[in-house]
Amino acid sequence: MSIAGHSAESLSNRFRSHYCGLLNPSIEHSDVRLGGWVHRIRDHGGLIFIDLRDHTGICQLVIQPELKELFSKAEHLHAESVICVMGTVVRRSP
Repeated sequence: MSIAGHSAESLSNRFRSHYCGLLNPSIEHSDVRLGGWVHRIRDHGGLIFIDLRDHTGICQLVIQPELKELFSKAEHLHAESVICVMGTVVRRSP
């Protein structure tokens, strides 16, 4: 499939460097760009947790209040919002 001279694959890679379900310990501390749908969002009084879903799975985003502009935008998201984010991969605590 192509859209205006671009393949569908090149368009999907334009908005992401990795897929949610394929994040693994080998890329811990790496910067990534992810895109997908907000599956669930939780505000725990100072931190916002977003479960981001793409066709490979779900990963968790943690938005800290020190990132004021991002935090403000995250407060207005709702389930099924489509977002693209950049951040650093950190392993979840057991």
